Amino acid sequence: MTAQASLLTGNRLHLQHGPIDLIIGATASDEAREKAFSAAQIRFETVLDELVAELPLLRRPMTSSSPAPDGAIAQRMDRATRPFAGEFITRMAAVAGSVADTILAAMLHAAPLRRAYVNNGGDIALHLSKNKSFVTEMSDHSGRPLGRITISSDQGIGGMATSGRHGRSHSFGIADSVTVLAGSAASADAAATLIANAVDLPGHPAIRRTAANALDPNTDLGERLVVTDCAALSEQEVGAALTVGLRRAKAIRSNGQIAAAALFLDGQVQLLGSSFTHPQRSLTDA
Repeated sequence: MTAQASLLTGNRLHLQHGPIDLIIGATASDEAREKAFSAAQIRFETVLDELVAELPLLRRPMTSSSPAPDGAIAQRMDRATRPFAGEFITRMAAVAGSVADTILAAMLHAAPLRRAYVNNGGDIALHLSKNKSFVTEMSDHSGRPLGRITISSDQGIGGMATSGRHGRSHSFGIADSVTVLAGSAASADAAATLIANAVDLPGHPAIRRTAANALDPNTDLGERLVVTDCAALSEQEVGAALTVGLRRAKAIRSNGQIAAAALFLDGQVQLLGSSFTHPQRSLTDA
């Protein structure tokens, strides 16, 4: 299996290799965009092999004494997750964001770009030159709109990521989705995982959980229980679960690891940071 590349409408590039699927966009001159896309394609060719070479290490729980990995992408994963070594997390919590960051860095090294993004299944590395902005819509797993994200170049935001029980990975929590903005996609990826895990009602009879390795024998989560279903909850229960998640988001932001977060569960939302707008909910920025 080899990496595949194709140009899409709207000056976008599609790169795919095994489970990695990227959509890339760049605003620049035609020459600069061509150079950036070529650099992205060249860098992408070795991404999967680099990750597979260190996969056993990357799947182990992170501790303060965990050895540093060798590969450049793995090192990004390490930097994003090591601040959380006091709790359960593996470097795989930041893999999608780290891949996106790596490809974007290759593009920026190759050519000057006014605006660029690398979207790895919803985890997005972002570059904005001075006075540029980026606007995107949020939606739930069924496509229902959840609000808007607006990012300006002066905010220092270089990535966003979304996690939750409806996403590509298993979750310990019941959040429908949690979207995080941070200085890098890798940092956003790791934090979104942990905040989504925190949106929970432990022991609640409406929540069904299954050992992760019973669902996927190759999971890095082992026998830990992940959410597989959540029956109807009361408004108060939904609010309580979101409050726990919001508290976790605030704690992570206070350490400078994220800029903003949006938490969604069963029609309710908690917003932290000025980049999010939602038609039925004002932001929380305490």
